[in-house]
Amino acid sequence: MTPRVVSLVPSLTEAVAQSVPGALVGVTDWCTHPADLAVTRIGGTKNPKVEAILALRPDLVIANEEENRAPDLAALRAAGVEVLVTEVRTVPQAFGELARVLTACGAVSRPRWLDEAQSAWTALPAPRTRTTAVVPIWRRPWMVLGRDTFAGDVLTRLGVDHLYTAHPERYPTIPVGELRAARPDVVVLPDEPYRFTPDDGPEAFPGLPCALVSGRHLTWYGPSLAEAPGVLGAALRAVRR
Repeated sequence: MTPRVVSLVPSLTEAVAQSVPGALVGVTDWCTHPADLAVTRIGGTKNPKVEAILALRPDLVIANEEENRAPDLAALRAAGVEVLVTEVRTVPQAFGELARVLTACGAVSRPRWLDEAQSAWTALPAPRTRTTAVVPIWRRPWMVLGRDTFAGDVLTRLGVDHLYTAHPERYPTIPVGELRAARPDVVVLPDEPYRFTPDDGPEAFPGLPCALVSGRHLTWYGPSLAEAPGVLGAALRAVRR
């Protein structure tokens, strides 16, 4: 019998919905893919409604060590719910964790999209040139990618070396003046978690090329991984010229 699953991670929601139809009974307000997913919404990734989750009588809650708060997960466990917590900080790790999650959610075979995504990254040629970057993920205050992040590993494999990869924090707060003074080859501006747009972000970096990229392809680990090398590569090439 397919388990009743609540997902607290948007990218895992997409992966489970596509691979194990009918397994999901609850997801967060930020779970936007698939767009037609008609299940109960249980709040945000950082502030899920624990009582609402328990009311759904889930067999399993899937979470992530970065996106979800330990006290919420502890409360679910204390109520007797099984919680599977993923750790995804590299592209290869994403494939292993996705396989583990899908098996736990009742998948009877490995989905084709997962093989296609793994092949897309395995076949990716070594970049002929390297590009330096800063990668803001928030403003007010400005925060950027630091050490040991999934998005950082994605960019590294595409030939982009972000300048704060050795910072002691994973998402350090850096004054925008310091980001400008670092003089990266490019500023990479994703549309999530902060929604950078042509009118909100590039103006802070006068004289620096800015690549507006899909946050889903940069930070999600799920079916979007198959498209990510092409989508992100095209956005980055457009500003390198």
